Amino acid sequence: MTYTSLWDWDSGDKQIDMAAWAEGSRWVEEPCASPDGERVAAIVNIDEGEFSVCVNGERWDQSYDKIWHLRYLADGRLFAIVSDMGEWTVAVDGTAWDTRFGYVWNPIFSTDGKHIAVAVQQDMRYAMVLDGTPWETDFANMTYFALSPAGRNTAGAVQVKEADSGEIHKFQAGTFSAAMGGTAWDQHFVNVWNLAFNTDGSQLAAEVRLNLHEYTIAVNGRIWDQTYPCVWAPSFNPATGEVVAPVRSAGRWAMACDGRNVWPASFVQLWQQQFNADGTKLAAVVAPQFGRWTVAVDGNPWAATFKDMVSDLQFGPDGQCVAALAKDGEQWRVVVDGKPWQQSFDMAWAPIFAPDGKTVAVKFERAGRYSIAVNDKLWSESFDWIWDPVFSPDGLRLLVRAVDGGVYRRRIIPISTITGIGR
Repeated sequence: MTYTSLWDWDSGDKQIDMAAWAEGSRWVEEPCASPDGERVAAIVNIDEGEFSVCVNGERWDQSYDKIWHLRYLADGRLFAIVSDMGEWTVAVDGTAWDTRFGYVWNPIFSTDGKHIAVAVQQDMRYAMVLDGTPWETDFANMTYFALSPAGRNTAGAVQVKEADSGEIHKFQAGTFSAAMGGTAWDQHFVNVWNLAFNTDGSQLAAEVRLNLHEYTIAVNGRIWDQTYPCVWAPSFNPATGEVVAPVRSAGRWAMACDGRNVWPASFVQLWQQQFNADGTKLAAVVAPQFGRWTVAVDGNPWAATFKDMVSDLQFGPDGQCVAALAKDGEQWRVVVDGKPWQQSFDMAWAPIFAPDGKTVAVKFERAGRYSIAVNDKLWSESFDWIWDPVFSPDGLRLLVRAVDGGVYRRRIIPISTITGIGR
């Protein structure tokens, strides 16, 4: 059962007047809406060095020196990073973790929203914290962070050997590694970047630099046999556990799996790869020629290419359909299976598939107003701000969460309101 199946899909329009939130406050920051749309929250500044959070007009009981990165999690809990008496921690629904740190940043959430990981610094030492429990080992430096999909394991790229900034020979000998749950790999590298977990969190892959000129992928510390002039972030096949990564070879980019090229074509650029849910298809953003971008699925690029960029690659729930955003000049378009929408936007956000995979919705901006498009059709209404729409489990309705004129609105609309089909 998904969270959306438990939501209210019958009530047409609920409103919350946010204008009164400013009373007794110095200012109110930008709001965030819960996934089900039933709650809207914002950070409020009460006085100098005193902040709280207002949820549907009610403030948290506790106030803090500073609050930032207010977010609703997938399970509906409200997350924030807070400073309490000069020490930083995490607060969930207004209740802070018992652990405190010199600084907290880079929150990562499990897919279901039930687990929270953050990077922390204490006395100039660095570690990860999972649901309030820090690693037992800390490190002199830490960059790049990961949380396994189910939220059971954390990882970071860590410095495992001390080296002064002028001791270049030590850096070249390898001072970095990757740590899982606070335990660093035995192998050391010149650099470690972008980390990825497999589905169950037992395997960790990373980009690594072996020396000044050679790069490759390491999995649980074991490097691929093949080295390259450059590599990009690795990904695990969710079904087979194999690791793929874009690699540079002979002046072009190819897709490699466990050190061997697996796509017949190479590209001027290749990155941001993504598997479908069962691991049978692999798509990536590619540049078939310099200055032209598109998507390749299993190595086959779409015929349509775009000048500036392609981003937000998404597989549909059937694992076959692929959507992305493309930018040409100042305009953005949605592209589905290689076919660009006719409608273009000043800005657009990641495409969202209906459960049946046949309908695609997107949040967009035009002339400073925000609205929703479905299957290349524009909704006639617009707002000061809007969140990503959410499809009902049957795919026939949309949850719309928007703010206009200081009023938050939760609305359920049939998709036919936008598409004109099936009215």
